[in-house]
Parts: sequence; C-alpha cells; structure tokens
Amino acid sequence: MTDTLVFYSALDPFEDWRDALTPHLGDAVQIQNHDAITDPEKVRYALVWMPPDGFFARFPNLSLVTNLGAGVDRLVARDDLPDVPVTRLSDPEMGRMMASFVLFAVLRHARNIPFFEAAQMRREWAYKHPRPATDISVAVLGLGELGALAATEIARQGFVTHGWATRPKDLPGVTVHHGDDALDQVLGLADIVVSQLPLTPRTRKLLNAERFARMKPDASFINVSRGEVVDETALVAALKAGHLSGATLDVFEKEPLASDHPLWSVPGVLITPHLASVALPKSAAPQIAANIHAIRRGDELRNTVSRVHGY
Repeated sequence: MTDTLVFYSALDPFEDWRDALTPHLGDAVQIQNHDAITDPEKVRYALVWMPPDGFFARFPNLSLVTNLGAGVDRLVARDDLPDVPVTRLSDPEMGRMMASFVLFAVLRHARNIPFFEAAQMRREWAYKHPRPATDISVAVLGLGELGALAATEIARQGFVTHGWATRPKDLPGVTVHHGDDALDQVLGLADIVVSQLPLTPRTRKLLNAERFARMKPDASFINVSRGEVVDETALVAALKAGHLSGATLDVFEKEPLASDHPLWSVPGVLITPHLASVALPKSAAPQIAANIHAIRRGDELRNTVSRVHGY
C-alpha cells in the first residue's frame, strides 16, 4: 500500500514542494495537498507550517510530522499533535538566508541608516560620521544552529561580537557567555542586540522592561526569532523614551501585526513580515525524504524535536 504525505502551508506553494520531494520519494509515497486527501487513513507523514486547529485529528495513522521551518514552538504546544516524532528543517540555505538578513540588520544600525532615512524624509542633507566595525559591539542572544551562524558572520565582518547561550560554546571570533546570570552583562556590553532565542517557557517575554533598561543608551534591537520573547509594550516604551535608538523587527507576538499597533509609527523601526529565513524546497527536500525513508526502515531520525524543551 502506498503511503501518503499530507502538505499544509498557507504561505508555501504545494506544487514546488511536491516537485522537489517526488524525485527523492518516488512511488513509495504519494504527496497530496491537505484539501485533496480522500483517504485520511493512508496519511502517515505530514509536512506542515502552522496548520489550523484540529488538523492532525483527521489522520489516525500518522508516524512522522515535519515542521516547515526551524522554529517548532507553536507546533509542539498544540493539543492535537499526535504522539509521534516531530522533526524540524536544518537546511544550510535557511542558515545562510538568516545570517544574511541579520547582517543586513546589524549594518542598518551600525551605519546609522535610520538617521539617514529620517533626514531623507525631511529632504535634509545630514551627515553622521561612520564608526568602524571594530568600535561596535554586537550581542547575539541564542546560539542555536541559526544564531551561531549569524554570530560568526557578524564577527567575520569585524564587529566585536558577543553571544549568549544556555551552555558553553566555541565559535570563531565570538565571545560566548552562558547561563542566566550572564544575560544582563551581555546586554550591557552591546551597541546592537540581536534576538535569535527559541520560544520556551523560560524565554517567553524574557526581554522585558528590566532587560531593555540594561541595554546601553542608544542601543539598537533586532528580533528575528519569535515575537513572544519580547514584551512589546516595554519595547515600544524604550523606543519612544529614546533609550533604544531603533529596531529591526521581523517577528511579532501576533502576526500579521495589527494596522493600529504603535510599532508601525515609531521612528527608526523597520518592520518586515517574518521572512528573515524561509524553507526552500530544493535544498530541504533531501532531508525531509531521508527521515521518511528512515521511518519506513525503522532507522534513527535526524533533527528531532524535544517537546519538553520546545526545540
């Protein structure tokens, strides 16, 4: 009997994923979009990004769920997720995409681009002398697969680079701090703070009013991880008070960001719609297929997710 893989994403085109996966799965697995499933009992594999509530209850024979991305906090928090292995994507192309976006955001603040954007709106020829990268400190909070790559790329550009993680790590050019007690110290060192933290019970609203107050006056903030790690009310207050000079924000507590949210109108803030890094079918398909073949053989899976830790 041919097994079925069900696909769900409101953003990703099904055809691109089907065409990328088919050469790796052959006739062993039928790939169908969620709205084309006629026999739910044949569905053994799910490839999903934020499916609607109750989605998994329809498929009683699931044996593997693959998340279309690296962040799995929303997926493992669901009450309809079956007791089967959950895997995430670990795609080098996603890592490079994230690192390039973070570097862009760091350069935006390091080269005072918000200042020049504001001057342009005033039609004013304003000058601010640039500082060398070696005079600018950047702190990357969260040194998982994506955060570590971004931190090493920042260091490669000559910035004084600090990282904060739960455990010790050795990254070229990066001074790594670890443990809860080190967070406030790292925040106080940085001209630019980058959040690449996973969302867990420990990190939810970790960056609150107290933590923003620990940052240097005129520091900038970048968030490419999860909106829920930030107290958005405290962030708006820190920006409006001038304690923070600006922000680049790709993720928010509620997405899409409401049209009346105060962040839209705060000077120096750039808002992008959760696109710092996305899954790419051609580069991600081999690892998705490899895990499906591993399930069929009873072999060990790669990039499995801990439901306890949320990553």
